[in-house]
Amino acid sequence: MKDTYILGIESSCDETSISIVKNGVECLSNIVSSQIAIHQNYGGVVPEIASREHIKNITVVLEECFKQANLTMNDIDAIAIAYGPGLIGSLLVGLEAAKTLAYLYQKPLIPVHHIAGHIYANSFVKPLSFPLLALIVSGGHTELVLMRDHFSFEKLGSTLDDAVGECYDKVARVIGLPYPGGPLLDKMSLEGEATYSLPHPLDDSTYNFSFSGLKSAVINLNHQLKQKGEVVNKENLAASFQKVVVETLIKKTKKALLDTNCKHLIIAGGVSANQILRKSALELGKELNVEVSIPPLKYCTDNGAMVASAGYYAYKLGRRADLYLNSKSQEELK
Repeated sequence: MKDTYILGIESSCDETSISIVKNGVECLSNIVSSQIAIHQNYGGVVPEIASREHIKNITVVLEECFKQANLTMNDIDAIAIAYGPGLIGSLLVGLEAAKTLAYLYQKPLIPVHHIAGHIYANSFVKPLSFPLLALIVSGGHTELVLMRDHFSFEKLGSTLDDAVGECYDKVARVIGLPYPGGPLLDKMSLEGEATYSLPHPLDDSTYNFSFSGLKSAVINLNHQLKQKGEVVNKENLAASFQKVVVETLIKKTKKALLDTNCKHLIIAGGVSANQILRKSALELGKELNVEVSIPPLKYCTDNGAMVASAGYYAYKLGRRADLYLNSKSQEELK
């Protein structure tokens, strides 16, 4: 059987990444140009600056990708592009690059939803076995999704307000951590104990999540302690916050696994790098005798490899886009 090589392009936020993946599971090259150092000066991603940096980086990243894989465009079967959701200006840079390459080299253009990319990052760990449950945790998404087959997405529940990653970053900022605060808060929590009492948000029988109340509770607690002249133990506050978040995610995920009788759980999105969440998901798998997949850390954050992997399965299903494909800042998973 002939091997299939997919070029994947990801530029939805502040990483310019291009990758070549063989048969959906073998990453031959994955180049990521991060803008974190630039946006740290502003405490978060500045969309206009992000777009300009993508323009500066895209051709350099493309050249390095082919150099690392020791391939040329003639070897590529199709081009997969993350067209949304994300920052519209950033998305457009990657999209125009993908459409230009597709036109010049007469290659099929494969549209890939950004979150589908995160889901298929798990293909680098083990094959997806259906039906499966995906817990999607990122800066913009918190969802439980049932998959009965490739590219079959049934959203069981989602966040009603803040995404979990966004909540991490905001709480991190409150306790004085620099951007991006989520990973730093994760590390800090390991040095503390969950001594502060915080509410468990939306503790009900649905599959939905809500984190705005928890975020507000941390902000208010931090303010009240300072008003009283008490020293805030940042490590303990981080540990208390993280304990509630992970318990909430795991409790809802457990209910969904039992209700759907899925035997494969995958964790997807940038927050899947969280150490306590990874540990708790594996423990849940053992408890319920469910197979658990979590991407390697290098595939948790935005990257071209996840787009290329998802693009491979979309390509096999006959999914195609024409050169009128446009970026979308918001888009339902499909």
